[in-house]
Amino acid sequence: MGIFERMGDLLRSNINDLLDRAEDPEKMVKQIIIDMEQQIREATQALGQAMASERQALKQLENAKDSAQEWEGKAKMALQAGNEELARKALSNKVAVDANIQSFQASYDQISTQTAELRSRVETLKSKLEEARMRQNMLVARARMADAQKNIATTLSGTDSDSAFSKLDKMERKIEGQEAQAEAFSSMAGDTTFAKDEFKELAQNSAVDAELARLMGELKK
Repeated sequence: MGIFERMGDLLRSNINDLLDRAEDPEKMVKQIIIDMEQQIREATQALGQAMASERQALKQLENAKDSAQEWEGKAKMALQAGNEELARKALSNKVAVDANIQSFQASYDQISTQTAELRSRVETLKSKLEEARMRQNMLVARARMADAQKNIATTLSGTDSDSAFSKLDKMERKIEGQEAQAEAFSSMAGDTTFAKDEFKELAQNSAVDAELARLMGELKK
């Protein structure tokens, strides 16, 4: 019975409760399956031993019953032969065997009851194992999903969204300032070029006027 007492947690507890106490639910589920398979192997061995004991007890009982019938037959033969004394000896042996029959019957009944109980429990263990196997993939998938959700939640909780957006706003303002500066420098560069062109044109006009005045002076001479 100790085998089945060790199965208490696996038979009486909900697998989800075991998962709640596990550091690694996936490994825990797999270990539950391994433990149940081991316990079933041990329980099956115990059942095999009980069935062997049951067969042995039944054989002793049947042999005792055959012996009792044999002694009764011998007593009848002795009486038919007119030998009452021999008949009494045969019946004395039969009475002793009948007492053994009662003991063998009680032993067989007890062993048979225990064997039936063991067989029922083994079937229960096998049923639980099949249930656990069917639920294994589902529970592992749920555990992985819960772990993923936990990781996401942890990541989000560790991120200050207000601070992040504040940094983005600050960066945007900085870029806008750089863009404004670039635009201003471009504008200033354009104005300087335009001023240089005007001074160049003014100098050229002066040179042209000087050449014109020179030519006019030469023609007058």
